[in-house]
Parts: sequence; structure tokens; C-alpha cells
Amino acid sequence: MKTIIAILLFCILFVLCWPLAIGMFFIFLIFFILLIPFKIVGFTLELIFKVVGAILLFPFRLIKAL
Repeated sequence: MKTIIAILLFCILFVLCWPLAIGMFFIFLIFFILLIPFKIVGFTLELIFKVVGAILLFPFRLIKAL
């Protein structure tokens, strides 16, 4: 639903002031490209914490299964 609202607002902005809409579109793309490394680091750290948590909780899961 948020995506549909964002698209509608962008279309309204494009109709009212197309240079501003195109500028915002390119700024958003640049911002998104700059954030890609942080997303990769966040994804990697999340996986590392899940693996460490699974390793630490493995003995308790074995005891619980018995």
C-alpha cells in the first residue's frame, strides 16, 4: 500500500513540477546506490550473529531433544 501511495505522490509531483520530480528521482537513485554497501554489511552481520547463536544454542537443543 505504501508503494502505491508513493507512486501516486510521485505522479502528482511529476504533473505539477516535472524538473523537481526528475531531480528527486535521480537523487533517490544515488542515495540508494550509496546505501548498498551498508545493506551488505548489515546482512552479513545478521548472518554471523545467527550462526554464532545457533552454535551456542546447539547443545541446549540436543539436551531438549533427548
